[in-house]
Amino acid sequence: MKNLLILVCFVFLHGNAIPQSVQNLKISKDNRFIVYQNGDPFFWLGDTAWELFHRTDKEEADLYLRNRAQKGFNLIQAVVLAELEGLNEANSLGEKPLINNDPSQPNEAYFKHVDYIVSQANDLGMFIGMLPTWGDKFNKKWGVGPEIFTRSNAYAYGKYLGNRYKNKAVVWILGGDRNPEDEEDIEIIRRMAAGIREEVGDRQLITMHPQGGNNSATWFHEDEWLDFNMFQSGHGKKDNPNYLATAKLYQLSPTKPVLDAEPNYEDHPINWKADQGWFDEFDSRRAGYWSVLAGGCGHTYGNHNIWQMWLPGRTPVSQARTPWTQALDYPGAFQAGYMKRF
Repeated sequence: MKNLLILVCFVFLHGNAIPQSVQNLKISKDNRFIVYQNGDPFFWLGDTAWELFHRTDKEEADLYLRNRAQKGFNLIQAVVLAELEGLNEANSLGEKPLINNDPSQPNEAYFKHVDYIVSQANDLGMFIGMLPTWGDKFNKKWGVGPEIFTRSNAYAYGKYLGNRYKNKAVVWILGGDRNPEDEEDIEIIRRMAAGIREEVGDRQLITMHPQGGNNSATWFHEDEWLDFNMFQSGHGKKDNPNYLATAKLYQLSPTKPVLDAEPNYEDHPINWKADQGWFDEFDSRRAGYWSVLAGGCGHTYGNHNIWQMWLPGRTPVSQARTPWTQALDYPGAFQAGYMKRF
């Protein structure tokens, strides 16, 4: 018992050390987990920062990334073509991602900023879980859009991104909080994946992020490009038993790792209605343990103020109420790091 206590104290005291480099990732031999190329285990501890490329300058990005590295996060989920007017509202440097909203005409100045953030994250020992686009750019359904992707330009855009970041520590996350609703949508996702895979080979992993209550296996489980399954338990229900989704996906054949990449966010109104209360650190922490102990290969934490990088003066989405720079140190973020170290 004494030796165990010494070990636990060592892990917690030294768990904030920032590694200086990262290796590529692969799927373990038993197809249950994600591991480094040398076979060492990789426990996915993600943070949700969808608007990181779009709404932060270099100084803000540095502040965010260093804070997350110190807390033990090893992957940051961020979107290239962001949700909140990501095509038509310039980033913090005054640049839009595409010329004339054409995926075949990327704006080099915008992508230089993406390059900077990816490199900074990698230098701090963290991967970028890179979403090429939010889903409203191929299936508007709700949100802003516009829909700009076709089968052909999705493939070309995937090749562009794959070539640009093939030597970086990146995991690719397609879909962007949107389910494909017809064959065109499905083929857009498949073609984007094909473009990425052609450039990166097997050096980087690819998955898909659906909307709340759904999972990637519904459409793509048997696709070779889908390295592991991702689901979103979401923000609509108090005491949501996300372990049931983990267990269901865990049993599928062929065997693939599974991950809840968007459980309830800390400081998010329950079911988007503040009069029903707010998810807190207990809800966030429990969602992580429930899913991981059911067989998940890791956990993604989220804070409602951070994903949208909300600051006073910006229109809050779903009643965001805390500046993201303050929300960085909400208790749930510390507790997610404790789970990874344990």
